[in-house]
Amino acid sequence: MKNLTIEDARAIMLGHVRSLGAETIAIDQAHGRVLAQDIDAVRDQPPFDSSAMDGWAIRLADAAAEVELPIAGESSAGHGYGGTLQPGHAVRIFTGAAIPAGADSVVIQENAGKLDGKVRLGPVAPGDDNIRPRGGDFHAGDRLLQTGQRLDGWRLSLAAAAGCGTLNVARRPRVAVLCTGEELVRPPAQPGPWQIYESGSIALCALIEAWGGQPQRLAAARDEQSAVIEAVQGIDADLIVTVGGASVGDYDIVKPALGPLGLELFVQTINIRPGKPTWFGRLGDGRAVVGLPGNPASAMVCAELFLKPVIRAMLGADPEPRFLKARLLAPLKANGPRTHLMRAMLDCGEDGTLTVRPMADQDSSLVTVYAQADGLMRRPADAPAAAVGDLVDVLRLDRL
Repeated sequence: MKNLTIEDARAIMLGHVRSLGAETIAIDQAHGRVLAQDIDAVRDQPPFDSSAMDGWAIRLADAAAEVELPIAGESSAGHGYGGTLQPGHAVRIFTGAAIPAGADSVVIQENAGKLDGKVRLGPVAPGDDNIRPRGGDFHAGDRLLQTGQRLDGWRLSLAAAAGCGTLNVARRPRVAVLCTGEELVRPPAQPGPWQIYESGSIALCALIEAWGGQPQRLAAARDEQSAVIEAVQGIDADLIVTVGGASVGDYDIVKPALGPLGLELFVQTINIRPGKPTWFGRLGDGRAVVGLPGNPASAMVCAELFLKPVIRAMLGADPEPRFLKARLLAPLKANGPRTHLMRAMLDCGEDGTLTVRPMADQDSSLVTVYAQADGLMRRPADAPAAAVGDLVDVLRLDRL
């Protein structure tokens, strides 16, 4: 349980959480939610051959330059032509409207002219019938969206195109965030001479909401076991996140404080920099607990690597972080015995290659550095020195 690799620690955490079930909500309330049920098409889209252009529906056999065809009627979006197009006739048609029975081509309106109840055709381009076929987007029975997918605007559009008015989505985990430390003051209160503003819970709650959870920001707890117990024991939450009080100092009291609540530890320390004191356990009532270090960068790095996957697992979504390859833009010294996650700036080179430049100062207390970074660069434990141009692993951060 101590000094675990990142992968082993994350696997243990994921092995002790589960999805939280589902609820049905209106589609216009589902943005950002995670699907809890596959969506299959119940009919073809479009459900009929339709026109890709404004123009004239004809039989291709009747197409010839300067020919004049009597106008039999009109087909517009939502109002089709009910009859069958007879040879030697044309139907006025608009984009998205159903192709009349008997028609097999649409002449765009720029290549035709209307006069005295007839349409005179101009040149007809061979091989371009300007018809969107029935089922050109999807067919009845097609799998459109899958369980575990996050619903953005495009996926919601697809669900609506399939006729969904409600969606079965994963219940959002309720996540309580507790920061500890006598030195912390929540803005806008004025800090004392030995205090600093508490900023970690603001960042974590924003991230938790972006990842699909329902955050609850608890009042900062004093460095006393009774204060931690009081803050946690009555909270209605699926997951508790503590920040600070996770190392080995005299005031690192979170784990001892949670002992009377039945805390069972599964991860005690992780071989990572920053964030070695990160831990994971479960209370006697079943609530999971992720313990993050107090330094802001340590907490944010470990939230990306461990808290986000835990929340996604509770949502029934793919929990694994997706690392990419990038070319290094600055040389690096050999790494030490812990896997190092370096805050970094990502960019795209002129040839389209993803590039990365680690921030010059990696001190774990610096909020400014994390606010500027848009990626984390992973250096394995005991990695040798790296040169400009070497390939390294990077994790994109979700920045607005």
